[in-house]
Amino acid sequence: MEPKKRTTGSSFAPIRRRRFFVCILALVAFIYFFGSPFKLPAALKDVPGLSRANIAQLVKYKAQPPAKVHEIFGLLSLVTGDSENEHILAREEGFDPTRPVDMAVYAAGKDDIDWNTRVQELNERFPVVVFSKVRHTRHSKRAKALLETYKLSPPPKIIEVDLRGACGSPSIKHLLTRLTDHATFPNVILRGKSLGGSDTLHALHSDKSLRRMLEGAGMVIRADI
Repeated sequence: MEPKKRTTGSSFAPIRRRRFFVCILALVAFIYFFGSPFKLPAALKDVPGLSRANIAQLVKYKAQPPAKVHEIFGLLSLVTGDSENEHILAREEGFDPTRPVDMAVYAAGKDDIDWNTRVQELNERFPVVVFSKVRHTRHSKRAKALLETYKLSPPPKIIEVDLRGACGSPSIKHLLTRLTDHATFPNVILRGKSLGGSDTLHALHSDKSLRRMLEGAGMVIRADI
């Protein structure tokens, strides 16, 4: 049996140096956040790109990672985007709308989408999205007619689900059921949150809550309601 080789202390030198550097970063971050008058140690001042501000920014970034974007915004992005992508949910191989869907599917081949930025754009351009049906649903007509009386700016984005083909319509219905817990049409979405259907919308209108919610979402109401 071969004798065990002794590990020399020099093999641990890189690890020790990394630990020392991490400890220094933690110490400097602590000093910065707790208002100590101490400055960055002189030994670290010449390190490229290392400054008190940079360390603080790094610590803040790690402490507050970007919030995860809710899947509903993926669906909203897809249905309010280019019309050429409107049937992508029906064409996606192995697509199951009853289970969580990867945001890459909703990106429709665009790998450079910043979803946090996209959410802000959607909330500004389409704060109200109404998933409706043209055929055989008086409830959708009532909901759209009520919103029209507010003369909203920007106006509600109407998605007529039954005009998106026999494959796209069931997919959207299953997605909305899973993501909003509302299985029927219309389904009124305000900044990613479902307000429900026509009856709920009229109830909110009757007790003056709807106006406050719309204005709170940044919409301008031009009608005298």
